[in-house]
Amino acid sequence: MVSPVDVPLRVVTDDRYGGRWTSLAGAGREWLWTGTATGRDRVSPGDPFIDAGGLEECVPTVRGTPDHGAAWSRRWRSVGSGRAMVECPDFTLTRQLTEQAGAVVARYRLLAAPGYRFVWAAHALLDLSPAARLLAPAGTPTRLYAEADGEVADGTWPAGSRWHTAPWPASPGLPLDRLGPDDGTALGTILVGCPDVQVVDGVHTLRLRLDCAGQPRSTALWRNLRGWPASGPYRSIGVEPMLGAVFDLGEADAAGGDAAVVPAGGEVDWQLTITAHRSSGGDHR
Repeated sequence: MVSPVDVPLRVVTDDRYGGRWTSLAGAGREWLWTGTATGRDRVSPGDPFIDAGGLEECVPTVRGTPDHGAAWSRRWRSVGSGRAMVECPDFTLTRQLTEQAGAVVARYRLLAAPGYRFVWAAHALLDLSPAARLLAPAGTPTRLYAEADGEVADGTWPAGSRWHTAPWPASPGLPLDRLGPDDGTALGTILVGCPDVQVVDGVHTLRLRLDCAGQPRSTALWRNLRGWPASGPYRSIGVEPMLGAVFDLGEADAAGGDAAVVPAGGEVDWQLTITAHRSSGGDHR
């Protein structure tokens, strides 16, 4: 039996530009994809999103307004001990990054008025081969968004629905767990209630686990296999632990469950833990 070997990870961020994670690496492998878009260093709050790659902190929404949230386009301020914070009109977000026994641990605290509703996603764009797979519990309810309408083979898309829900991973006509080869499609999905996933790429595995008491947790998948944008499609794969179950806060069910809600105490705390391992006998460079 092949035993996994733990791979210590290191993280690099750029607080000047949205607190973006620019590197997540271990044993010679860089996990974060870097795009070719320019102008990331010149954005202002409210600007359209620039797909520079890395991991962006998207809050209080991903899609919708403001595009990819309010935090990515603002300068973050270092407050010591690996902590950085960003002040937005309706909330303050603090993040502390540490490296513990080879894992990267990100602890978050959002302060806002009680009742404030938000979605947060660790918008991680990963550098993966066409052979990569996303592992999640079979049967997890998975929301496919409208861009996947033409890819659903059995014609079961509900008329007028914002999404189609099917069990992971064998959604109608789409092997969602396969992250290649490039086939000219692009779709967004959310694995509802799934806070723990693994990305397997050859002998390498990356695990992302989200912990948060009392708030909805999910994982979003942006599976762009050179299908977007129409004017110049490229490959980008986003695996995004998230609080909530929708991309656009404006789509969140008012009855609850689709968005995180700040309780009476005025704060929400959560933790993202990222680990990596490699199958023994593989490439140890």
